[in-house]
Amino acid sequence: MTVADLIAALDLPSGARVDRRVPKTLLVEHGAPTAADKRHIQEGIEEMQWLATLKPTTIGVPALRDAVREYLEIAVLSVVLRAKARTERLTELIHRAVPYPVFLLAGEGARLTLSLAHKRWSQVETGATVLDGELAAVTLTGSEPDGLQSSFREALSLARQPRADLYRLYQGWINTLQALLAARMTGRFAVVTSPDQTATRREALRECARLDTEIARLRAAAARERQVPRQVELNLQLKRAEAARAEALAKL
Repeated sequence: MTVADLIAALDLPSGARVDRRVPKTLLVEHGAPTAADKRHIQEGIEEMQWLATLKPTTIGVPALRDAVREYLEIAVLSVVLRAKARTERLTELIHRAVPYPVFLLAGEGARLTLSLAHKRWSQVETGATVLDGELAAVTLTGSEPDGLQSSFREALSLARQPRADLYRLYQGWINTLQALLAARMTGRFAVVTSPDQTATRREALRECARLDTEIARLRAAAARERQVPRQVELNLQLKRAEAARAEALAKL
């Protein structure tokens, strides 16, 4: 799946397209808090494009303004990363640098990472925005089953997102990413819509990821262990972790 494939799947109106190159210097000036981050941007980014701007006048979805956040528009960006780029850090820097919520496509060779992150007003600096919670991200490598790929592409369409306001529309895309992550474990693609379902799935995905790491650690430790009592204890811990993962999986 390529950037062009995903943009086509979004099915954006032509009036929303921008297709303008973004100089790396802007990201260095506004999105690099440390010297190391400046280096990561200069060495890791090949090219960055502003693909589209989604706002009331271009897609017919109302803005959102309240005490917590202001969603006047959504920026659709793509970035081409060089080999060995720090994808996770660069993705976070881009989301932090742009004052609007961003639909970001980051390509590195055959890998394509799609990420979104809510924004809110800073409680420290008046008029500034900060990330609101964790990034929602999924990496696409082309190895997904055809049925799963097609379900994901169809669910990304702008026409299938909530249209009450730009915040809910953006959350619709986050829910779609989470649906793909869940489907990779359950084999069933289903987008949840209610806040309670969204929170439950988000926590279950986080718990599955944590337990996968713990299970891998316990299996490796048990394979290295030579003392029988310790092997028994590690296997008991492994069974408990696997049972907990099964419980988390059931919530997806």
